[in-house]
Amino acid sequence: MGGQNYSMTLCSMSVMLMLRMPWGRQHCMLPARTVTRRHGQRDTAQILLLRGAKYLPDKNGVTPLDLCVQGGYGETCEVLIQYHPRLFQTIIQMTQNEDLRENMLRQVLEHLSQQSESQYLKILTSLAEVATTNGHKLLSLSSNYDAQMKSLLRIVRIFCHVFRIGPSSPSNGIDMGYNGNKTPRSQVFKPLELLWHSLDEWLVLIATELMKNKRDSTEITSILLKQKGQDQDAASVPPFEPSGPGSYENLSTGTRESKPDALAGKQEASADCQDVISMTANRLSAVIQAFYMCCSCQMPPGMTSPRFIEFVCKHDEVLKCFVNRNPKIIFDHFHFLLECPELMSRFMHIIKAQPFKDRCEWFYEHLHSGQPDSDMVHRPVNENDILLVHRDSIFRSSCEVVSKANCAKLKQGIAVRFHGEEGMGQGVVREWFDILSNEIVNPDYALFTQSADGTTFQPNSNSYVNPDHLNYFRFAGQILGLALNHRQLVNIYFTRSFYKHILGIPVNYQDVASIDPEYAKNLQWILDNDISDLGLELTFSVETDVFGAMEEVPLKPGGGSILVTQNNKAEYVQLVTELRMTRAIQPQINAFLQGFHMFIPPSLIQLFDEYELELLLSGMPEIDVSDWIKNTEYTSGYEREDPVIQWFWEVVEDITQEERVLLLQFVTGSSRVPHGGFANIMGGSGLQNFTIAAVPYTPNLLPTSSTCINMLKLPEYPSKEILKDRLLVALHCGSYGYTMA
Repeated sequence: MGGQNYSMTLCSMSVMLMLRMPWGRQHCMLPARTVTRRHGQRDTAQILLLRGAKYLPDKNGVTPLDLCVQGGYGETCEVLIQYHPRLFQTIIQMTQNEDLRENMLRQVLEHLSQQSESQYLKILTSLAEVATTNGHKLLSLSSNYDAQMKSLLRIVRIFCHVFRIGPSSPSNGIDMGYNGNKTPRSQVFKPLELLWHSLDEWLVLIATELMKNKRDSTEITSILLKQKGQDQDAASVPPFEPSGPGSYENLSTGTRESKPDALAGKQEASADCQDVISMTANRLSAVIQAFYMCCSCQMPPGMTSPRFIEFVCKHDEVLKCFVNRNPKIIFDHFHFLLECPELMSRFMHIIKAQPFKDRCEWFYEHLHSGQPDSDMVHRPVNENDILLVHRDSIFRSSCEVVSKANCAKLKQGIAVRFHGEEGMGQGVVREWFDILSNEIVNPDYALFTQSADGTTFQPNSNSYVNPDHLNYFRFAGQILGLALNHRQLVNIYFTRSFYKHILGIPVNYQDVASIDPEYAKNLQWILDNDISDLGLELTFSVETDVFGAMEEVPLKPGGGSILVTQNNKAEYVQLVTELRMTRAIQPQINAFLQGFHMFIPPSLIQLFDEYELELLLSGMPEIDVSDWIKNTEYTSGYEREDPVIQWFWEVVEDITQEERVLLLQFVTGSSRVPHGGFANIMGGSGLQNFTIAAVPYTPNLLPTSSTCINMLKLPEYPSKEILKDRLLVALHCGSYGYTMA
């Protein structure tokens, strides 16, 4: 058979195996294509190799292994490795090649790992070694950050995937390595321990530098104060300010003088520390992400590794420093914060301090990560995926079809058609959301009740009169979640307390004003006054409506026999608030959130406060400043012509539309201007104009508000600049600083 060219064709294959036979000089070319029975390709390769075919690349340097991995042909790769064991390490090294599709590599390694426990452990150990090498390269400041970061995370993802799907892989996380066990499976992480050790050393080093930097800053201040005391009379010394490396300017004489050597050295050290953080933050954060992935793959779904929690707590200060300097790190690398509420709480104040626009971008970027870019309404749609609803029963029919629909497909896109109509597309989807916005608060369904001012809605504690009320609340949550997912606005405005429930923020007594302003005033009065000798005889139980009948309900165990005193009145007010605003409607809230969280993860929505959530769901309203000015009243000494009032309206004209909405929310509790404009704004007791009241000025005093009477308490600021600064600080502080009338 010398010189004979063996060629075997299998139906419809895409892999070309180039093997040189020992008895001929010509190549034996095997076109291999994906077949229904993949073992046909494997058998062909095995026959050729059994006959002594040699493993060679083609004229373009592409090897049989390259083509097998590109197609995800794990069985053929297995045969090649049997005859050429060195190809095992070649496959492992291929994990660093970003031109190869990651899912194909996973498919190949998944097949190989299923052959035996020893093969499985060998693959994992080899992947861990490659990941460790890449991780150390990433920590080298001379390496290419982007390439090394992608390579490390890619290898670790593959490692974690193989770890989870190994033969008889444990699923409970008990013997998976980071809990002190020494099982064979835990040993595959051993190479990575070198990388985690380097990571820990880097973070400890930066923490030491940060601490030193703080001490140096204190010493710098001390040196400056001492220098001022030596040079000038303490009673009249203006401050010194740095004006360049190694020098400072004496502001009283205008002369530049040399800094003390120690001072110059300490400031240079401070700059060096900041430079180190700038150079290493992203690199270290990527390794931290890899560490988290490795910890997580050893735990049951939904659980965070105790070792990783301990790691974050240990390096809390450095990680916060990273996030402070670049908050986007949370979405690039610190995914653990979005998945672990107890860790996210440590960083939430940093996140909430970021601009609303940036948080919106992060929200949608992470919400849609991994989803197809194309929207369902822009491409051909399977007839079974269309939501077919009836106009004459749009609420019930929509509830029925949405409950049966595939959630994953609804996240990707929505296609709606009204029964008997041909129209489809974004316009129909928009109309569907508009109609459902009105139907959700339709009193016929008894799901929501109007607030005291008539412009917002709160879950109805008596919704049980509708036997399907919990299913409908779940549907309402789905609709709002879908609308937010697809950036569709809904024409509904809820009470501030209900937005808090969606966000998981505790309510407070001020929220009671939306449903019962007088009761809220009574609670405020209790907090503001000494009740010791008033004989109120209040106990920790209240009379409330329970399924249509008035019953005495304890606020806590044994509450009926516990008197409210000056010492425990704050607890009483909070428990009463929770009863009225939460406990009375807990089943409705739970059902709504069940539907909402099908499309919006709690970890992402917590990036916003209750006012921002209203803007996300209902949009940015147009605010007519001239109408606002026309329908504003002044009290406590202010008049329209006063300089402070003039400055205030000039500031309102200068700020952005978003900040005007925040101001309206700050004073009235809602971003919504009623139909008919500012003349129709409602307060706790009916129509109530926007009002500005004078407050004596003290340095750094912020404006406050009384939301139930739409009153802004504006200090008598000495300049327009100070007024603008203090007002914007108040607006961006969220709900802090609000008061009740």
